Amino acid sequence: MPDRSAFEQLLRRDRIVVGSGLAFATGLAWLYVVSTAGSGTVPITHGEMAGMSMDMPGMAMPAAPWSAGYFLMMLVMWAVMMSAMMLPAATPMILLFAAIARKNRDGLPPYVPTSLFALGYLLLWLGFSLAATSLQWGLDRLALLSSSLATASVAVAGAVLIAAGVYQLTPLKAACLRHCRAPLEFLTRHWRRGRRGALLMGAHHGLYCIGCCWMMMLVLFVGGVMNLAWIAGLALYVLIEKTIPAGHWVGRLAGVALISWGAAILSAGL
Repeated sequence: MPDRSAFEQLLRRDRIVVGSGLAFATGLAWLYVVSTAGSGTVPITHGEMAGMSMDMPGMAMPAAPWSAGYFLMMLVMWAVMMSAMMLPAATPMILLFAAIARKNRDGLPPYVPTSLFALGYLLLWLGFSLAATSLQWGLDRLALLSSSLATASVAVAGAVLIAAGVYQLTPLKAACLRHCRAPLEFLTRHWRRGRRGALLMGAHHGLYCIGCCWMMMLVLFVGGVMNLAWIAGLALYVLIEKTIPAGHWVGRLAGVALISWGAAILSAGL
């Protein structure tokens, strides 16, 4: 009985430490997002285009060449923003992983595999951020972005909304969401031992998470990549979809709403 009590205290301590670490990382990410989005310091392009975009808000501007430094700045922006939006929804999975890692006692302090699990998860979102930055660069080259980093094309906006809505109703979306909503089942089926195993498991979970949310993240190009209200709204939606009992139905209703919204935009633009 004393052993059991001590073990429960260790689990409680692990939960506090891991939860505090996740809260701290998420808070720092949101601080960056709020300060960047609120200051309007991220223009469509770099150099002389910055002043032009600020003087003519909402208008699409011809793209200036992207430097490697500017691409890296956009990549960091996307990566931190994805961390801020996705870590809250991933917290139940990470906390459960920490508890199981403590019980397995495979020779590692529980914080080591838990940190590697979270790192693997975020590395997958870094890959998504690289793809999103490349897409932003392509839209910029085609002069399809406004100064708020939203698409300036009615056709593109409508198409993105409809595509995101349709994806919400697909079997692939449902399968990925099911894995994200069942952390114990995921960890039981995919458990791997050791440091490498923890990293791979985190990446595996990140893959399901991207499969669940990637189209919704592209909706940012409709509302504005640096529009704080859209960022917070989508983050809240992801958290609701993945954690509440009716999350599956919330996702399907969101799909119907997005399709309707996209169709209305296209109809109004014709």
